[in-house]
Amino acid sequence: MEKVVSSVLLFQSLNHKTTRISHTMEPVLYIGLAQSLFAGLVIATRKPQQLANRILSAWLFLIAIEFSFALINNNFITLTAFTFIPFTYGPLLILYIRFLIVEKPVFKPICLLHFIPFLIFFVLSAVYRNAPIINLRNFFRPDTFLTIRMIYSVSFFLSVTIYSIIAFIIINKHQQSIKDLFSYKSGKITLTWLKIVSIGFYSTYFLMFVAGGINILISNNEINPLIFAYAGFTFFAFAISFYGYRQQTVFIELKKQGEKSVKDENMASETRYEKSGLKENMAEKYKKLLLNYMLNEKPYLDGDLTIHDVSESLNIPRHHLTQVINENMKMNFYYFINEYRVEEAKNRLTDPKFMKFTILSIAYDSGFNSKSSFNGIFKKFTGCTPSDYRNK
Repeated sequence: MEKVVSSVLLFQSLNHKTTRISHTMEPVLYIGLAQSLFAGLVIATRKPQQLANRILSAWLFLIAIEFSFALINNNFITLTAFTFIPFTYGPLLILYIRFLIVEKPVFKPICLLHFIPFLIFFVLSAVYRNAPIINLRNFFRPDTFLTIRMIYSVSFFLSVTIYSIIAFIIINKHQQSIKDLFSYKSGKITLTWLKIVSIGFYSTYFLMFVAGGINILISNNEINPLIFAYAGFTFFAFAISFYGYRQQTVFIELKKQGEKSVKDENMASETRYEKSGLKENMAEKYKKLLLNYMLNEKPYLDGDLTIHDVSESLNIPRHHLTQVINENMKMNFYYFINEYRVEEAKNRLTDPKFMKFTILSIAYDSGFNSKSSFNGIFKKFTGCTPSDYRNK
């Protein structure tokens, strides 16, 4: 435990007396500062303005402030005893994810509780900015600031770890819930890119933990953990601004707001429909309407089909349609639609008049919107690849 606490403090101190940044590292700071500041301005002025975009722009501005503090502390005067802005990164990541996947996002005052650690350490860092709070070579010395050092280091480690785990869990649950809403997958609705970013967010700190541990074990080691921190955050600023600028809230993809949110759709199957009001005879009626619609109209040939489109065409409430597919057919909307697409592709692959067409063109004509999704889903339903199926 002592080594973990010491390594956390080792890479977190921005006090120019204890941890200086080499001149070769300063260009990275300037690049990160310029990128995060520019991207924050672009996203903050983007129209239409969404709550998720405001969170993202605030996040980028805070990264720019972090880079600015590092440069000032390193070259001019000590503004802070230790860095405190990273305490906002975890809460902002969680809020950004939630505001993307919730149908009607609202920033509630209770959300401010996430930023209490940031506020506490901001005050302490400013008040004791000239005090020798952090001595990296003798961290556990029994002085006045030992309690502050201990609380700070443990709080930072827990903040990064816990929020990263929560972000990963929320995105995983979201990726399961959208299968009741969409018949296709894309980065804008699965948020796979954000999962990768959140993993990278924690990996950056993990590398700093390792570098800090090495410095604890080897006293004359010259590896500066801040190199990993600022290089990682520069890349992080580029990645999240690039993908975040193109990202819309998930429900914009449905073209129109429905009756229930993704959070509602993700409830356990045994309780989610107990108050839906759908009678058994109506469920059977909706099922027949749906199957006839699929047979006669073939809506699955539309690669961007959503459950809202089907609901609107059949004039069936979306949550009732979801209930019929989940309970009466024992599957979700995603697999229900793609089962039809696979059957369409199988018929075309074995039909002599389609032999002149490539497998990829057949995939698109059958309703799939990417080669990778076609190959994966086709193999899941048939046990073989499309090319093997055609050859057989």
